[in-house]
Amino acid sequence: MNRSTFIKISSSFLLAPMSMKLNELKNWADKQDATDKMPVLFVGHGNPMNAILDNPFSRKWTELGKELPRPKAILTISAHWLTRGTHVTAMKMPKTIHDFGGFPKALFDQQYPAPGSPELAKEVQKLVTATEVQEDFEWGLDHGTWSVLKPMFPEADIPVFQLSIDYYKSPQWHYDLAKQLSELRRKGVLIMGSGNIVHNLRMVDFQNRTNYDWAAEFDSKIKSFIDSGNHQGIINYDQLGTVAKMAVPTNDHYLPMLYSMALQDKKDEISYFNEQMDVGSISMRSLLIA
Repeated sequence: MNRSTFIKISSSFLLAPMSMKLNELKNWADKQDATDKMPVLFVGHGNPMNAILDNPFSRKWTELGKELPRPKAILTISAHWLTRGTHVTAMKMPKTIHDFGGFPKALFDQQYPAPGSPELAKEVQKLVTATEVQEDFEWGLDHGTWSVLKPMFPEADIPVFQLSIDYYKSPQWHYDLAKQLSELRRKGVLIMGSGNIVHNLRMVDFQNRTNYDWAAEFDSKIKSFIDSGNHQGIINYDQLGTVAKMAVPTNDHYLPMLYSMALQDKKDEISYFNEQMDVGSISMRSLLIA
């Protein structure tokens, strides 16, 4: 804000009646806090080991952390926090959750001590009218969040908070709820969905020798919906039949992508990164919406 603008605004307040309501002043202040619109991410997080491996996925996350505008806070919607009802983490210091098994000790030793954001958790409660959002003080940051953010923002100095997925609601319901979060983008909040478009753990091939036609077909079809702006096609993915049943046997990893897509506005463009399939049956396709 330049000096002349500041003087003009200050003068208007001095000349205003003393009866000016405090909430009018607050509304003005909120507008001054507005920032340029933050991007939205959908990240295919895949194997938790990506957090500590040097591979194309983690290298791209590191690169993004250097290229993205620095957020005031990060809100994540992770495939690994499924609840009845909708909850938002509201603690000052969320714990690092190691919600997996059978991995090396080095992965369990990882910590991501980012602060939380109780203030923004309350903001989410105000913005979301589709349901009552409950504050949560028990969860923390699961690996859908920290395994990506650790390479992306290794200093862990940006506040991070999570919104849960009500697993008893439809894809359309989640898409509609996500739209109510759009104002956060102008408050400096980076919103990140974390899951996978194709995620079938029963069909994984850890030798990476298998190329499943159904996985490639579904991933390609969803990409075509994204490219054409066909959000209803993305929401109604189950209408793709057999390939959808194979690619999305359960939609826990798919739903975070709907949150990201719902936040796309008319001026946003979408670019892709990490467009590979991993272990045969997991699509790492990720989106930058800006």
